[in-house]
Amino acid sequence: MTKPNFNPKNIEISKTANLPTRFGNFKICVYKELINNAIKEHAAIFSTDLAKRIENNENINVRIHSECLTGDGFGSLKCDCGEQLVYALNFIAQNGGLLIYLRQEGRNIGLFNKINAYELQDQGADTIQANHQLGFGADERSYEIADFILKNFGIKNIKLITNNPAKLNALKSAHIIARIPIQIKANKYDKNYLRIKKEQMGHLLD
Repeated sequence: MTKPNFNPKNIEISKTANLPTRFGNFKICVYKELINNAIKEHAAIFSTDLAKRIENNENINVRIHSECLTGDGFGSLKCDCGEQLVYALNFIAQNGGLLIYLRQEGRNIGLFNKINAYELQDQGADTIQANHQLGFGADERSYEIADFILKNFGIKNIKLITNNPAKLNALKSAHIIARIPIQIKANKYDKNYLRIKKEQMGHLLD
């Protein structure tokens, strides 16, 4: 699958609004991206004191989270995505920072293809094998828009909440001062998923 070239001219930014949640009070704005004649709307959810922290040149806590409807919305146990999102929102509510929610469902193969990949996994394929059988790479995501959002906020130094080395290597606009691990305990449904993440995708898991 060929990844399109990122074009910052194709980005439109919404107004900023208050977002009270069960985790705490945040602010939110949306980055509307025109890509391949389709629109993706990415969200920036951030602590109410973020502007002050940036002004004070603090190292900003950042989580880059790719959309996972089954995990984030439906509470699926087949992955750790939903629990990672909850962890990150709690962490940012308590410690300040920014969560960038990227509309890259199913490692950017889309929900339709993701469910087809799930069916292949039900037959015994692992996550990477299932993607390959559908004609996709192991991970089709890109992070140019996350870089754009960090630059738009004026964030220079970050502490990145991640286990994914691809994110550590992808960001160019901000300096990663530290990595904050986000470890989720495996369950019987996602233990193989997490094993593949660690052994074949290099995720920094215990």
